[in-house]
Amino acid sequence: MDRRSFLRSSVLSITGAGVAAWLGNPAIRTAAAKTAEEKDSVTVIGFDDAGVKLGPTRVKKVHKTEAEWKAQLSPLQFEVTRKAGTERAFTGEYAESKEKGLYRCICCGNALFSSETKFDSGTGWPSFWAPIAKENIRASDDMSLGMSRTAVSCKECEAHLGHVFEDGPKPTGLRYCMNSASLRFIKAA
Repeated sequence: MDRRSFLRSSVLSITGAGVAAWLGNPAIRTAAAKTAEEKDSVTVIGFDDAGVKLGPTRVKKVHKTEAEWKAQLSPLQFEVTRKAGTERAFTGEYAESKEKGLYRCICCGNALFSSETKFDSGTGWPSFWAPIAKENIRASDDMSLGMSRTAVSCKECEAHLGHVFEDGPKPTGLRYCMNSASLRFIKAA
């Protein structure tokens, strides 16, 4: 056997032994499964329909096909939440609402905003100065339409909700400008 053949067979043997050990080791398989499971789950803060904080909970991310989302949502809700669309100003159901209650994600029911932080921004969309729990939303850069904005989505199902701007009232100075089509309102009892 020449040197090259020896090295090649040695590398293959060591690799094969490593793979065999990995497959035979339940601890390694369990760690790999946990890593995959952790990537497919998120921690959110639970709230009951009265807005009472239940605390942190680890939930599996919601994954559905486009057909499943279309069956669950209205055409506008689908366009806004799954395609990052925007409803026209002053047309949304909650733009002018002053009712007390909780706003949940239309797609998965995750608690997102409370009427306690809702304010009239004059923009034609429901606006909030803070989410009900920062753990329940995700912010990301949005460079669409030739401008730089911060998009806001539901952490549990990745539904597009709207955008956040730095021109809101105190105490945060933020304006979470949301689409009514992405929200489901639960009226306070």
